[in-house]
Amino acid sequence: MNNKRSLLKLAAALMLAGTSAMPAYAQSVVKVGLILPMTGPFASTGRQIEAAVRLYMAEHGTTVGGKKIELIIKDDANVADTTKRLAQELVVNDKVAVLAGFGLTPLALSTTPIATQAKVPMVVMAAATAMITEQSPYVVRSGFTLPQATLGIAQWAPKNGIKKVVTLVADYGPGIDAQNSFKKVFTANGGEVMQELRVPVNNPDFAPFLQRVSDAKPDAVFVFVPSGMGSVVMKQFAERGLDKAGIKMIGTGDVVDDDLLNDMGNVALGVVTSMHYSAALDNPANKSYVAGIAKANKGMRPNFHSVGGYDGMHLIYKALEATKGDTNGDKLLAAMKGQKWDSPRGPVMLDPQTREMVQNVYITKVERVNGGLYNVPFDKIEAVKDPAKIK
Repeated sequence: MNNKRSLLKLAAALMLAGTSAMPAYAQSVVKVGLILPMTGPFASTGRQIEAAVRLYMAEHGTTVGGKKIELIIKDDANVADTTKRLAQELVVNDKVAVLAGFGLTPLALSTTPIATQAKVPMVVMAAATAMITEQSPYVVRSGFTLPQATLGIAQWAPKNGIKKVVTLVADYGPGIDAQNSFKKVFTANGGEVMQELRVPVNNPDFAPFLQRVSDAKPDAVFVFVPSGMGSVVMKQFAERGLDKAGIKMIGTGDVVDDDLLNDMGNVALGVVTSMHYSAALDNPANKSYVAGIAKANKGMRPNFHSVGGYDGMHLIYKALEATKGDTNGDKLLAAMKGQKWDSPRGPVMLDPQTREMVQNVYITKVERVNGGLYNVPFDKIEAVKDPAKIK
C-alpha cells in the first residue's frame, strides 16, 4: 500500500510539473542524478563510482549533443527508503534526464518503480542481482551480474583440484545469486557443495561461520561478500587458521576488491577469484584509466565498481550524441541498447534484449607486483552474457 501511495504521489507530481519529469528538448542542460552510498560501510563503492564518473567527464568534456551535462550527486548512506526519496526528488524537483548509481540491490529495487512511472532511464552501475533489470524496462546495467562473475571460478575450481567446497555468502539478493550460480556450474563440472552458509548483511560476524567451514574440512570455501567487507572476512579467515589448515579461499572479485586489497596483507596471496575487471588488466584503455583515477584521486586504485561508473557515463554520453541532445526517456533507452565499445575491462556490449553487459570474465590470482597486491589475470572467458537470462 505504501509503495502504491508513493507512486500515486509521484504521478500527481509529474502532472503538476508538466506531465513529464524530463527536461524539455529545448533546454540547454541535461541533469544526471547520481545516487550513491557515500557514507557508511559501503562508502568505498560510492567513492569509486564518483571518481570514475568525474574522470569520464574530465576526459570527454561536459557538453554532449549540444547540451551541458550537470551532475547531481546524492548520498543515500545505503538506506533504501532514502534512495527512493532522493530518486523522487531528483525526478520531480530537479527534472533529471537519467538516474544512475545504486550501490546495493535493495537500493536499486526501491527506485525501479519510479523509473517506470517517470519513463526515466536508470543506469545501475554497481548493484548486481540478476533480476534488477527485469523490474523495469527503463533499467540498464553498466556493471555486472553475480551469475556472470561466478561463472569463471565455478568452472575453474573443479578442473584444478578443488572438489569439495563450502559456500559462504552474504544473505541478500546478490549472495543468493552467487551461491546458486556457483553450485549449479560447480556441481555440473563434478564438484560437491558440502554446506551452504549465509551471513547477515548488516553487522556481519564471519567467525562462527568460518569455524563451521573449518570443521567441514573442504578443499576450499567459496566466498561472496559486498565490496567493502572483503577485508573483514579475510582477517577472520586468517584468525581462524583456515589458511594454515590448507583450506583455500575462492570467490568472486568482491572479496579481494582492488580498492582494499593492499590492506589485507599476505593472507590474500594466492586467492583465486573471477570478475569482469581487475586493475591489473594489460590493455591500453585500462592502463590509461588506472593512471587517470590515481592522478585525480591521490593514488586511488580503481576497482570493479568504478568501471561500472565509467562505462555508465559512456552509455549516457553516447545516447545523448545519438539523440542529438533529445532527453526523451524512450529515445535515450533505445540509443543505449546494442552499444559496443572498448572499455578498460575489455570489449563490451549492452545486450539490447536483456539490457545487461556482455563482457569478458577474468580468472585472477592475488600476487605481489612491484610491492603491491594485485588480482593478476591468468585466464578468461570471452563475451559472457548474463547466464541467468539465457533460456
